[in-house]
Amino acid sequence: MKKWIGIGQLQPGMRVERLDRSWLTSPFFRHRMAITSSEQIEQLKAFGVQTVEVAIDGDASAVSEEPPVERCAPIQSFSGESIQIGEAVLPETTVVPFEEELPIARQVYAAAKTVVHNAMHDVRLGRALNMDSVNRVVSDMTESVLRNADALTSLSRLKQFDEYTFYHSVNTSLLAMSLGRDLGFDRPELHQIGVGTLLHDIGKMKIPIEILNKPGRFEPDEMEMMKQHVLRGVEVLSCTTGLGETYLRPALEHHERVDGTGYPHRRVRDELSQFGLIAAVVDIYDAITSDRCYHKGRTPHEALQFLYRLALEGHLDSSLVERFIHVVGVYPVGSVVELDSGETAVVQKINRGAPLEPLVLIVKSAGNTVRSSPEEVDLSQQTASPRRSIAAVKDPCSRGVDPTLYLNKEAA
Repeated sequence: MKKWIGIGQLQPGMRVERLDRSWLTSPFFRHRMAITSSEQIEQLKAFGVQTVEVAIDGDASAVSEEPPVERCAPIQSFSGESIQIGEAVLPETTVVPFEEELPIARQVYAAAKTVVHNAMHDVRLGRALNMDSVNRVVSDMTESVLRNADALTSLSRLKQFDEYTFYHSVNTSLLAMSLGRDLGFDRPELHQIGVGTLLHDIGKMKIPIEILNKPGRFEPDEMEMMKQHVLRGVEVLSCTTGLGETYLRPALEHHERVDGTGYPHRRVRDELSQFGLIAAVVDIYDAITSDRCYHKGRTPHEALQFLYRLALEGHLDSSLVERFIHVVGVYPVGSVVELDSGETAVVQKINRGAPLEPLVLIVKSAGNTVRSSPEEVDLSQQTASPRRSIAAVKDPCSRGVDPTLYLNKEAA
C-alpha cells in the first residue's frame, strides 16, 4: 500500500516512493529511496518538500489516501513520460555481492581492454577483426553485469592518458550494458549493445595518426576529417565482420543528437535507435571524465550535471539520462567528497536504497592530514552520533587525492 503523508510524519525506516515535486526541480536524482536517517529528512525539508508518498504496511489511518491539492505533478521524465526506475529483474540471474564480483569484473575488464587493443591494431593494419575474441569477452561482460551491475560499472573510473581510445571503448561498453540491464534488456540484447559499443570507435583506426593524436584542438578541416571515423567504422564493421544492423547502430549513431544537431546524418529522435541513444549518453560521459591533452577531465558528479543540462537543452534522450544517473549513482564510485565533518573521502560503492549516502573511504582528516589507514564508512548505516554526510564534491587534484590508488588497493 502507498500513502501520501506530510514531511513531518516521515521517519527513518520508511520507504519513499514519490516526492511532491517534479524530478526536474529537486536535487534528488532518484525519488524512490529508503529513509535511513533524520539528516535525509532535513535535506528534503530544506529543498521545499512538503508531502511524500510512502510504502506502508498495516494500518495507515493517520495518513491521507490522496496527496494534498497543492502538490506538483507526479514524477515525470524530461519528455513528460512517467518512468519507473530499477524494477527490471532478469530471470535465471544469480545476483552476487559487489565485493564477490569485483575481482572477477577486474579480470573481465583487463581482458576487454586487450581485445579492443588487438582489434584496433588489426584494423590499422587492414586485417579482419577477430570476432570470436570480441564475442567471448562481451559474453563475460554480460554475465558480470547480470551478477552484479555495480562491480563492472565501478571500473569505468579506470583510465590512462596514453591509452585513451582503448579505455574509452571498454568503459563505453560496460556503461551501456549496465544501463541496458537497468532497462530490462535480455542476454542477447546486452550482448548486442556490448559488442556494438565496444567497437563504436573502430573507425578511428582509419583516421591519420597525426590527426588522431594531435595534442590540441582540431582545426575545422581536421574536425571534418575526424568526423569521418563514424562512417569508416560502420564500413569496417559491415565489411569485415558480417555483423547485422543492430550491432552497427552504436558506431553509426553515437554522435547523433535527438534534436538533429549531431553527425553524420543529423538524425532526430524518431530516426534513432535505442542503442544509438544509449551510446550517445555513455560516450559523452566517459569522454568528458577522461583527461585529454587539451582538457582536464571533469569529476563524475560534474559530468552527470553536464548530461542533465544537455538533456534539458534537448540534445540527449532525457529518460535515458535519468536512468543513467540511477545506474552510476549521484556520487559515482571514485568521486572525492568532503564530509560535513571536514574529512575527505573517496566513494567506494553506491547504495541503491540511499543514493545520497554511499559507502566511502575516509582518507584525510578534517585538518587535511592523510590517514595512515583509510576508514571505511557506510553513510547509510551509521550508528554513532553525529552522523556524517556528504557536504560537497571536490576535485581530486585540489585535494591531493588519487582515488584509483585507494580503490585499487581495496580491490586487490
